[in-house]
Amino acid sequence: QVQLVESGGGSVQAGDSLRISCVGSGHTFSGLVTAWFRQAPGKEREFVAAINWSGYSTLYSDSVKGRFTIARDNAKSTVYLQMNSLEPKDAADYYCAAEVDAGSDLRSDANSYTYWGQGAPVTVSS
Repeated sequence: QVQLVESGGGSVQAGDSLRISCVGSGHTFSGLVTAWFRQAPGKEREFVAAINWSGYSTLYSDSVKGRFTIARDNAKSTVYLQMNSLEPKDAADYYCAAEVDAGSDLRSDANSYTYWGQGAPVTVSS
């Protein structure tokens, strides 16, 4: 059973940067595709970014492309989301997600991921 634990959420000002992390256990981390989603109050869960097992392939939503960077360190069983130029609209609970890498293209739909973390809150004030 894969377990994912996020950390690094917090409160920042618009324009600031923040990095959140997700540590995985229960499976060889390099065998997992990992992704970040977010959910703001009253809104549906939204895809943010995904990364394949090696880190050489990434996928971003249009809303964060150029501002956010997803990266992973398999030796540390950790995936990161570096968020720059944060805006109030980025405020949400950020969830780490993972699925066993079957060699298919990166997916942006939440149903493609079996394992989820508990969420890390990010607030952005203007």
